[in-house]
Formats: sequence, C-alpha cells, structure tokens
Amino acid sequence: MEALRTRIEASVISISRPPGSPDFRLPKGDPGLFGPDSACWQVHSDFTSMLIGGVSALLLQMLHPLPLAGVWDHSTFRQDMLGRLRGTARFIAGTTFGNRADAERLIERVRRIHASVRGVAADGRAYAADDPALLTWVHAAEVWCFLRAYVRYRNPDFSLAMQNRYLDEIALVAEKLGAVDVPRNLKDLESYIENMRPQLRCEERTLQTVQLVLNAPAPNALALPFTRLMTRAGVDLLPDWAKQQLGMKPLRPLQQAVLQRAVGVAAKPVRWAVRQSSAQLARERVAG
Repeated sequence: MEALRTRIEASVISISRPPGSPDFRLPKGDPGLFGPDSACWQVHSDFTSMLIGGVSALLLQMLHPLPLAGVWDHSTFRQDMLGRLRGTARFIAGTTFGNRADAERLIERVRRIHASVRGVAADGRAYAADDPALLTWVHAAEVWCFLRAYVRYRNPDFSLAMQNRYLDEIALVAEKLGAVDVPRNLKDLESYIENMRPQLRCEERTLQTVQLVLNAPAPNALALPFTRLMTRAGVDLLPDWAKQQLGMKPLRPLQQAVLQRAVGVAAKPVRWAVRQSSAQLARERVAG
C-alpha cells in the first residue's frame, strides 16, 4: 500500500511541482502573496479540481482567436503538452504558495516572455501577448473554470462570499501581469464572460486544439485513466454555449451524474496519497 501511495504522489508532483519550481519551504515565516488563510490557497490546493478546471479553461481560452494564435505560433503546446501543463502549474503554484520574492520573479519572467510574443492571427488581426485586454480574458476564463471545478468537485458549500474573496485575491496576479479591469467578484466575472461571447469563435485551429487536449499524454501509464477522466470532466465543466461552439454535445443528466461520481471516486486515492503538496510545504514555511 505504501508503494502505491508513493507512486501516486510522485505522479501528482511530477505535474503540480515539476523541476524548476520554487522551494516552498523557505524562507521561514514568509506568507507569500496571499498567505495560508486566503481563499486562493484553499481553491488552488486541490489537484483534482485544478486539473479539471485547467482543461476547461484552456478550451474556453482558445475560443478567442488572438490567444489561440499566440499559443499556436509561439508555444510548444502541440509538441509538448505535458511540458506546457507543467509550466502553467509551476506558475500557478509558485505565485500562490511560493514566497513573495519567488512569486514576483515568476510574474516578471512571464511578463518578459509575453513582451516578445507578437504576430498576426488567421483573421488578419495583429496580436500581442501583453495586450491588457487579452490578459484579462485569459485570466478570467482560467479563474472562472478553477472556481467552477472547485465548487463542483471539492467544496459545494464554498460560499458566495468566499468565491468573491477568491476572485478579488487572485486578480492581483493578473494585474501584476498587466491585465486591466479585472473582474473581482462572481457577478462581474460572469457578466464579463457573457460580454466576451461575441468575440469567441471556433476555427480549424480550435478544433485541432480540442483533439490535442482530448488525447493529452499522461506522465505514466498509471495516471492515464485518471487523466482521461479529468479531461472528460473538464469538457463537461464548460458552459453549454461553449460546448456547442466546439461541436460537443452536453451530457444528459444521468451521464453527468455518473461522471461526477466517477471523479469523486478517483479523487479519493489522489487526495490520500499526496502528503508533500506545495500547499503543505508552504504551510510549514509560514509556520516557521
């Protein structure tokens, strides 16, 4: 049983804390950008819901032609999806659970990368990864999906007040990256998403991205069934209008209930196995 636990934990850490991640144990007493009592720490500490939310967020983000073009033209996403996933996980964990200096370094590094990402989308429009409006879209789609996944798969009793607190806290990272007019509560976030819908469309590259996501590799054979299940849950998490744009049929209520039950069952051994999560190491750091 201990060997199985160790294998599961290693698989999770290979994604959630890949090589190059900050040392979450130091310096003692440093709370980072948010601290252990924050809503951010609570939402971002559950690997299962973050993975589901991440899948959903990527599909939603890629419905906007300009971020899609940036990823398509300047990212290794198609050749190394696991590498891209690990890079995103490193940034989210580092800015959430890392000490303040490491969090600021990660943000500055992404700003430098964004500054060099320029191009022309398939529809002829110029794009720039540091465009404040595009940064706001990418952030909003991401945190909306993280929050929806957390409420659905980890804590259905997460209050509206706590959801608003989460959005208010995490807006700090988006603003440090250069986003503007970032929604800071659920009402504003949902209004923002709705107002963005006329700008979203499904193109050939979008459909290719969907296929890449649906067939994403797992870190090892043990993790493959779990990865496939989380991917299905991420697709199901999308709003129906986004599924329709992507050519996906919404699950019937019974199918959705079976899927949610399966995720709940699959999540239990993962939550049991992980003892040295980024959040746990960070809590020990803050406690001194």
